[in-house]
Amino acid sequence: MTDQNSTTPQPDQQPPAAQPTQQLPVAGPAPAQQAAAEESPNLQSPAPVPPPAPPAEHPAPAQSAAPAQHSVPVQNAVPAPGPEPVYVNPYSAPATATAIGSPRERNRTWVPVVSAAAAAALLASLGTAGAIAVTGGSDDPSSLADVGQTASQNVPVKSSTVENPDWTSVTSAVQESVVAIQVESQAGGAEGSGVVLDSEGRILTNNHVVADASTVQVTLSDGRVYEADIVGTDPTTDLAVVQLSDPPSDLKPATFADSSDVVVGEPVLALGNPLGLANTATTGIVSALDRPVTASAEDGSEQVVTNAIQIDAAVNPGNSGGPLFNASGEVIGITSSIATLSGGMSSGSSGSIGLGFAIPSNLATQIGDQLKADGTAEHAFLGVSLTDATATADGVTRRGAGVTEVVSDSPAGDAGIQRGDVIVAIDGDPVNGAASLTAFVREKEAGAKSVLTVVRDDSTQEITVTLAVKDESATQAPPQEQQGGSDSGSGSDQSQPNNIPDWLREFLPGNEG
Repeated sequence: MTDQNSTTPQPDQQPPAAQPTQQLPVAGPAPAQQAAAEESPNLQSPAPVPPPAPPAEHPAPAQSAAPAQHSVPVQNAVPAPGPEPVYVNPYSAPATATAIGSPRERNRTWVPVVSAAAAAALLASLGTAGAIAVTGGSDDPSSLADVGQTASQNVPVKSSTVENPDWTSVTSAVQESVVAIQVESQAGGAEGSGVVLDSEGRILTNNHVVADASTVQVTLSDGRVYEADIVGTDPTTDLAVVQLSDPPSDLKPATFADSSDVVVGEPVLALGNPLGLANTATTGIVSALDRPVTASAEDGSEQVVTNAIQIDAAVNPGNSGGPLFNASGEVIGITSSIATLSGGMSSGSSGSIGLGFAIPSNLATQIGDQLKADGTAEHAFLGVSLTDATATADGVTRRGAGVTEVVSDSPAGDAGIQRGDVIVAIDGDPVNGAASLTAFVREKEAGAKSVLTVVRDDSTQEITVTLAVKDESATQAPPQEQQGGSDSGSGSDQSQPNNIPDWLREFLPGNEG
């Protein structure tokens, strides 16, 4: 597989408080009751009117008792005869009828209902206006730059540890430092990932993501898109730096850790743009360190050899150039390649199978700083041709890098390295083959001194060499790129999806040999 790479708000409705207006049909019973009271003298038989009762000695209680006789809820009043039924609102507050024949008291019965409806309608309208005011009107200031902005934590993330990683906090803290990259070239479009190097807009990515690109676009985590120019590329280490045009002032550079402190088994998080799915986070552990990985350079001129950090976090085409974080949110590597199954196993690339590889952060920052400075990078050079070999000394047999040729006037030649020597370690790090030694040397800076552990004539000795700057224009046999045997690891990037690690070939039908 190759890297290729929004419900209309309803208008505010009046709240249920506006429903008291539905109580108006309840008005029927009260006038009917009043009409019956007014017409009752004509309907009943004439009867002598009894004389007025003598005044009570205590009028106060009589006054208080009279209203109670007529405090009948309007809902329970007897409806007036007629074809129209009376509907009672079960949610209305009970209304109290006053003394019959008192117009002023009768009229007051309706005031609370109408007032409640009007008040509810007013409150509802005010609530609607308030909602409009809160959500913002046409006069509210807004900026497209504010879309997608979120608050984030600082790195290192204190709440996250190796023993108990807090990936939610880590992702929140680092996501603004990760970008998606889209390129166009004569071969078509492609996508990759990148990490913010500094506040000036420089982005670190893989060389194979931007190589031969005619246009480069960078999308920040919040969706803002910027054009970018290529500052420099380094096919030897598969690293590149691009520069945003008119970068924003709120870029958040990533924090890089010392990759020499990484240990097998520690938790990691990969963040990037797999298959064009930006801001994708996957987690896993460090499966191995110093895994020799080889892949063809974009132009095919040489192989990219890296002592990579092997991880089981899902990494897919499009993750290339994206950062690999530790539990504190610091960058420990740049994801660059994956091992894939193809051929007899499927009709094409199988994507992630839990074998991903990242360029260690120490090498990435070393090359990145050089590319930022002048667009080019220098590489350390030993000056030997190598092959995979084994050596026995002191009763122990080990794998190593066998020297088949020594370049004259090279660091190796000056230090006394001879043809037939087997280099089994460099600066105390075991060397398991030609690719392993090549990758170790490429991690070093030109001018640095290294101690080689060499087996010669069944005995072990240590030889100090001063690494020189490799002449990139020189034409010579591929000294340190040459490796043989099945021990050297290999990987496949999205530009070479059919590359299969040598150690996997024997398990795949149709890929023998």
